[in-house]
Amino acid sequence: MPRQGDRRTSPRVRLYERIVAAIDDGTFPPGAKLPPEPELAARLGVSRSGLREVLILLQEDGVITRRQGSGSVVNQLPAAPGLERLLPVESLLGPGAVRARRLAVELEEPTDFSGYHLRMAPSERACFWETVIDVDGFPACFAHEWAADEAALRTVAGRALVGVLRGQGPQPPPSGGGEAAAGEADPHARTGTMLAAFLSAAEGLAFTARSTLGATVVGKERGRAVSRPPETAALLLTQTVSVTGRPVLAAKYLFPAGAPLLSLTPRSP
Repeated sequence: MPRQGDRRTSPRVRLYERIVAAIDDGTFPPGAKLPPEPELAARLGVSRSGLREVLILLQEDGVITRRQGSGSVVNQLPAAPGLERLLPVESLLGPGAVRARRLAVELEEPTDFSGYHLRMAPSERACFWETVIDVDGFPACFAHEWAADEAALRTVAGRALVGVLRGQGPQPPPSGGGEAAAGEADPHARTGTMLAAFLSAAEGLAFTARSTLGATVVGKERGRAVSRPPETAALLLTQTVSVTGRPVLAAKYLFPAGAPLLSLTPRSP
């Protein structure tokens, strides 16, 4: 299924990366307001329509916040951790029977989203999972998750997180049961989100996260995956998960209209 940022040489991706670079170098620091669209388009030498498309992507990715009539603001850096508890979306989807279906697993070069949120070099490769989460047989969440390059994961977590990613695929878990060998993928991770697998595989690690919420529509490709019309409104949760300050996972969780309300009370095991 096509994803935003698959073609890294496109003008849209280059413009996205130029704006992100200006944020990173302090030209547009966190909390700053971007120039009005006509001024910013002229400054960057691009069309207003092309700039508007990229600004929409930046908002969807949690980099900026756009408000009608007041312009675009660069999002603040995450606050220091407090009483928050990081939970996978499976734990937040109410009391129904939750089942995750893996649709795709790929090893890919950084996209505009994963490259920015995981601070990846062009030579690195991200492991990508596409998953649909059903509640009582009804598609409730569409998840795109990227893990950092294996070398980065080993640096902060040894083999624990790398083992989760190996041997994954859209096929069902193998029969026979038994625990996975050290360094090999947990077969149960095939039917859950990447975040759930990471939290389960490395319980001793201190995970922290930065999350943003926004509104969007499901679109054609995502709508097909969750059996909704393209124009269906949706809540978008964008999340970056880190260990000791190093991003290890970046994700987009899309909750279409009609999905169960997210619960702040964890589900019972």
